[in-house]
Amino acid sequence: MKELETKDWIILNNIIYEVYSTRDLKTMQRNIMEHLRPLIDYDAADFCLAARDQSNRLEDAVAIGCDEKLALNNDDIDYSREIMYSGRSLVYRESDIMTESARVQTEYYKKVYVSNGFHYSIQMVVGYEGRFSGVVTLYRKQGREDFNYYDIFILDILKDHLAYSLHQRLYGNHNAADTFSTSEFADSYNLTRRETEVLLHILSRQDNVAISEELAISLNTLKKHELNIYRKCGVSSRMQLFKLVQGDG
Repeated sequence: MKELETKDWIILNNIIYEVYSTRDLKTMQRNIMEHLRPLIDYDAADFCLAARDQSNRLEDAVAIGCDEKLALNNDDIDYSREIMYSGRSLVYRESDIMTESARVQTEYYKKVYVSNGFHYSIQMVVGYEGRFSGVVTLYRKQGREDFNYYDIFILDILKDHLAYSLHQRLYGNHNAADTFSTSEFADSYNLTRRETEVLLHILSRQDNVAISEELAISLNTLKKHELNIYRKCGVSSRMQLFKLVQGDG
């Protein structure tokens, strides 16, 4: 499998930053899809959210290269509804869940894929604590190769960040890692963009090894960012930082 280069990690980090810091959901949805283009070659994409009434429906579709109504047609896919609404985050290709001969005979394939010239797709379903939050689908046209394991790997890195952020936004479970308060907090303490990224990972209760790997930086560099955050915020530990973000400091 192709290995991620430094420029790829930078793009991924920027996408993760968008996930947590962009306030307007539709802007965030569109930016994520557009920023994925240099990493995953696709012909069209859509991103829709779970219905706020938790009725296992899709709404608030944003699309690139296709009609936004296409995304809402995902509700018609009988063979993947159980996967989509399971409340778990996962990435899969349609070609992974059923045979090619069976897939091209489904009404959904004939209705959506054939009419738009698509043949392959890859989906990133996001859920957190048993609640479905949204789904991103990337499409490739007929005559092209299927998405590969590198593409799955890219989306797999993003899925948990997106699941957590959407859960906070859609279901109002505000806490120390709330996306809006964290962004405002970073602005109020003049944190740099990189420091804000580190802060978001810290508030997600990740250890330093996991953070350094996701941000593609050394442990020493991470420690410098962490100390700068402490200095700017006037704290000396992660516990004090958590309390400060929560408003208890």
